[in-house]
Amino acid sequence: MSFTPASKPFLISALALVAIWAADTAPADAQAREQIRVVGSSTVSPFASAVAEEFGRTSRFRTPIVEQTGTGGGLKLFCGGVGPTYPDVTNASRPIKASEVALCESNGVTDIIEIRIGSDGIVLANDHRGETLTLSLREIYLALAAFVPVDGRMVANPYTRWSEIRSDLPDTEIEVLGPPPTSGTRDAFNELAMGGGAAHVTEPVSLDLGVPATCRPGNTACQEARAAGTLQWVAPNAADDDFADVRAVRFDSLAAVEHRHPSVFEAIAHYIREDGRYVEAGESDNLIVQKLLSNPAAYGIFGYSFLEQNADELQAARVASEDATFVAPTFENIESGAYPISRSLFFYVKKQHVGSVPGIQQYMLEFLSDRQMGTPENFFLDGELPARGLIPITGAARQTMIERAKNLATLERKS
Repeated sequence: MSFTPASKPFLISALALVAIWAADTAPADAQAREQIRVVGSSTVSPFASAVAEEFGRTSRFRTPIVEQTGTGGGLKLFCGGVGPTYPDVTNASRPIKASEVALCESNGVTDIIEIRIGSDGIVLANDHRGETLTLSLREIYLALAAFVPVDGRMVANPYTRWSEIRSDLPDTEIEVLGPPPTSGTRDAFNELAMGGGAAHVTEPVSLDLGVPATCRPGNTACQEARAAGTLQWVAPNAADDDFADVRAVRFDSLAAVEHRHPSVFEAIAHYIREDGRYVEAGESDNLIVQKLLSNPAAYGIFGYSFLEQNADELQAARVASEDATFVAPTFENIESGAYPISRSLFFYVKKQHVGSVPGIQQYMLEFLSDRQMGTPENFFLDGELPARGLIPITGAARQTMIERAKNLATLERKS
């Protein structure tokens, strides 16, 4: 069959109809985007953005889109489903929770690849014009917790000045800017600093234990424990006659509470004060940094990489853990684990999108490459990401991640 010029419009129309039909009848995950979409942690975001830019510049793939949504927000989006409307990758400043894996599975996201990229420290920093702090984890807890032990009872935090925590600390008001509950940095800070600090409170304390218990809005640790039926701690500012079966139980220390009632301990330790001394400053670590530069009296909580990038304008508190040695948040101290508020950084990949969205596996391998992470001999000078403040994964651990990316090995499901 031959076509004359007059019949060409018919041919074009017919081909267009075939194309439309093919698109309408193709599987949903085959109708993919041409760009990788990355969401999640504000701490990991600068590293992901640097990798994305280099990946777009040096590969045949388009530059991935990187959005800051916070670790919790990113995982919620990631676990929302499979298909072009959902992200391919989410960055995280903590490991994925079992509840988040369950959310993913309930929405059909059944194959998740976990890649650990390195370590990071969480710092308490301020403008270099202000006074430098040296704090133990216990003192961080006493400064920022909603409730603290005073004269054997848990009471609403009465401390308003640093010097009330320890006499040789600055006689200035406690004013701390930090991340919201949806942030992975907040999760890690709660676990490492607040929980670690509460465990070092050695004073005896009495707690009112009874049913039911109440939780303030935003106290997710308390709410989750209550929903699971494991929380029996009554807020100490509540009247006893509001509750049934209230009884006071005396503990030798908060560490003893942790041993006997872990969910009660978590509700106490992770409950950050809400009286204006701690201000939730949003998901962006960079925004917290900018606010500190305009307010020398304030301190901020954020990832080490942002301290590194602003080292000429900011200074960080030195922190002590179990002994009296105050440790600065340096590259070496975070890598070795000597700095007590250190955590691992990750990104998670939706395996079901590999092959549908171009370049996902190649992006994973670029992230783990010598160009980004540095060579084993001199990673700090050679790598793009260490130069930006990442303490990279090295040696056998890094090779394990490379093999995981090559083989698209997913998280094992727990029965």
